[in-house]
Amino acid sequence: LMPDNEDLQIREDTALGGRGIHVEGLFESPVRSCGDVLALIEKAQARRAVGQTNMNEHSSRSHAVVTLKIASCDCGDAEGITLTVSKLHLIDLAGSERQKATGATGDRLKEGAQINLSLSALGNVIAALTDAKGGRHVPYRDSKLTRLLQDSL
Repeated sequence: LMPDNEDLQIREDTALGGRGIHVEGLFESPVRSCGDVLALIEKAQARRAVGQTNMNEHSSRSHAVVTLKIASCDCGDAEGITLTVSKLHLIDLAGSERQKATGATGDRLKEGAQINLSLSALGNVIAALTDAKGGRHVPYRDSKLTRLLQDSL
């Protein structure tokens, strides 16, 4: 979970066994059950930015990313040397908006513009990755969302 009112700083730890691409200052919590995971998701959802527009009374004003790190050991490895770590991202993207349809002004208008830029950056990354010609630059660093998801895209 992210502390209140902090700007996300994306970092990369390339050391052997390092954290890879991550959000600096994030709170990580070990979980043992589905109930533990759901409780954390509910806590994060309660902190998510929402606002009213003409199209939606409870419009998401931010993306939500829940990353599950799953570590497992080989049962036949008595010494515990073999460890496989995987990441699974659960993502709820804020929807794109047209200013005229939402009637957004002020902060809501700025939020909508940022949401649209982020979604556009994600689309550009996907387009570059699926380009049949290959060799095209993939613009992961154009948004914090695409940078965070770089190792999964």
